[in-house]
Amino acid sequence: MMIHKKTAGNIAFLCLLPLVMAACGGEPAVSFSQDVQPIINQHCIECHAVGGQGEVASGLNLTSWEDVMKGTNAGPMVIAGDVEGSNLLVLIEGRADPSISMPHGQNEPVPKEDIQTIRSWIGQGAKNN
Repeated sequence: MMIHKKTAGNIAFLCLLPLVMAACGGEPAVSFSQDVQPIINQHCIECHAVGGQGEVASGLNLTSWEDVMKGTNAGPMVIAGDVEGSNLLVLIEGRADPSISMPHGQNEPVPKEDIQTIRSWIGQGAKNN
């Protein structure tokens, strides 16, 4: 099959458009390893590492990007690009029943600026970067 130059140009434009929009949008790229994992390590890993209370109860291990994206025994916690539908945010923003909001108990809530970082990362496609 032969692709016309105009069609090839349109395909290239559509592939690059999200990158250009992110760069021009003023929102800096959020890195999982540099920005998100440290937040998880500070607020979540105590319960959501292998053998932790949260990991045992739900299957949610948050020690790596692969584990975060794997989710729980009941399904995904992060849906790349879906900020409002990602259960990780539903839980840490307090949009779930208070009995399952995260972090549990007397633990301090995740600060709003850290939640915004996670929101941005998910909105940017929840990349392993």
